[in-house]
Amino acid sequence: MTAETPRPGSRSLLIAGGGLPSLALALALKQAHGPALAVTVIDPGAADPARHRGRAYAVAAGGRRMLERLGVWDRVSVAAEPITEMVISDSRLADPVRPTFLTFGREAGDDRDDGAPFAHMVEAEPLAAALAEACRATGVGFVTAGVERAVPDGAAIRAALTTGDSLRGDLLVAADGARSRLREAARIGWVGWSYPQVGIVATIGHARPHGGRAVEHFLPSGPFAILPLRDGGTLGHRSSIVWTERSDEADALLSGEPDEVLAEIERRFTLDLGALALEHGPSRHPLAFGLARAYRAERLALLGDAAHVIHPIAGQGLNLGLADAAALAEAVTGALRLGLDPGGPDVLRAYERARRFDSFAMAAATDGLNRLFSNDALPLRIARDLGLGIVDRLPGLKRFFIGEAAAARGSRPRLMRGDGL
Repeated sequence: MTAETPRPGSRSLLIAGGGLPSLALALALKQAHGPALAVTVIDPGAADPARHRGRAYAVAAGGRRMLERLGVWDRVSVAAEPITEMVISDSRLADPVRPTFLTFGREAGDDRDDGAPFAHMVEAEPLAAALAEACRATGVGFVTAGVERAVPDGAAIRAALTTGDSLRGDLLVAADGARSRLREAARIGWVGWSYPQVGIVATIGHARPHGGRAVEHFLPSGPFAILPLRDGGTLGHRSSIVWTERSDEADALLSGEPDEVLAEIERRFTLDLGALALEHGPSRHPLAFGLARAYRAERLALLGDAAHVIHPIAGQGLNLGLADAAALAEAVTGALRLGLDPGGPDVLRAYERARRFDSFAMAAATDGLNRLFSNDALPLRIARDLGLGIVDRLPGLKRFFIGEAAAARGSRPRLMRGDGL
């Protein structure tokens, strides 16, 4: 463990899980409190950014503002590609033409964020490396182990590690994924189900530039998203795809030779960007919906996928996790500056109030969108295409949806607004 030694009487916070929101939380708190707060990330692979290789995320404006405030954005901006336009189409796979029903871009009269894009595509590996490097520079400790169990111990909580050691802290943050053992051990209920779909992720090279355009084709099996990445690769230009496919068909589609898999991708990608090449992947991931019935237990707070799992149709999974980290950092900081217990029930209730509605609303919205668009029923197709056309013709309504996607509306944690703790 490489944590600095805090002064006597200082506080300590443990984070079980080393994902991107966990690292952002650790960095925010350590920057704000220095040696007065010992922060330790416990994860078997937290120190290895390569485990994120091949993944990319759409970081909304709120997440970018948070990363700027933490001093990390400048390190990853060279690898970030702004999304300047979003194009949505709805068709069957065999349709010769895929009409565009809705486009999002810089709308007339939209003065949000001083002209900045509403999102950037960022590859996960360089983002994880930048966060981990900044964490180490501020004195965040890393323990290469897992947490087997956690037991509240009066004014603290004790975490038993897979190495046989134990750590004691004022608060333990459970960021150990959708199947969180810590959440289950704390007997926090979970409402969720598996979708009959899988998400297929790959990096695709293409001969023509994408121009910052993201495309989402709604097909009967689920959305097929093409998301712009920084130039590079064998053909000079790259995009990330997030391909939602029925579970019972995914094995057959992905079990062929690389050329056969690429041909299936081409059918959905189309050749608008010229010749294609498979740069990385594909990898498959089961899709699910899930919400924790509570975000807290005694001296325990849930973060990220341990609290909520949503469909990737809107690309908001990482942004929800970053918002969790920003809200929890704000609640803990408020307590510490008043000389209060950072793991006390009032702090955890404040965090839960700040995050539950936003998470529920996004989970419900993505579930509804997936059910509406992963459907080939003719009446639904007519209704949704009419709805998309109406939105496309109403600039005010489009600006509203852009604001939601950019995390620019509503009550946001200070870090998501670009303010300090």
